[in-house]
Amino acid sequence: MAQKEQAAAKTSAERNSDTIREIVVTAMFVALTYVFTWLINIRLPLAGSGGLIHLGNVPLFIAAMLFGKKTGAITGAFGMGLFDLTSGWVAWAPFTFVIVGLMGFEVGWFAEKKPIHNHFINDLVSLLIALGIKIGGYYIAEGIITGNWIAPVGSIPGNVLQVGVASVVVLAVIPVLRHALRNSPLRAEMIHV
Repeated sequence: MAQKEQAAAKTSAERNSDTIREIVVTAMFVALTYVFTWLINIRLPLAGSGGLIHLGNVPLFIAAMLFGKKTGAITGAFGMGLFDLTSGWVAWAPFTFVIVGLMGFEVGWFAEKKPIHNHFINDLVSLLIALGIKIGGYYIAEGIITGNWIAPVGSIPGNVLQVGVASVVVLAVIPVLRHALRNSPLRAEMIHV
């Protein structure tokens, strides 16, 4: 009887530890996404609203690829949503919350699946789909905000550049991060390393 109680207590303690670790990792990636969006950005002279290029997608995609769809969705929704709320893009915040949250969810969902060929192909496909979500989502968002369905076309090059640059960076560093985390205490939280 005492062994059962000990096993139950240990299981409960392990679950609490895993939950705390998950909260800390997710909060860290939300903060990194916010900071990378806020501090590392360039305003491009493009038509439409797609003229802000930032590196916030880098920690977002890394979080989703290493820790899965839940962490990816929360990281994207809150990291970039908070940026919009605190930097003069308030009207965009609800759209960003949904669009970038969906991007993080989708990349994380792919990360949780067993790769068809290898991780690189899996990651590349997930990033291309994330690009489609960003282009389509922000096209609709800008159309709703401005009431103009032609102007959002001018935002597409900026969105492609933004996700493209982040994708190149992430595809270059993610194999190293996966390798480094294989023997890490965070491994229990990682979906597919």
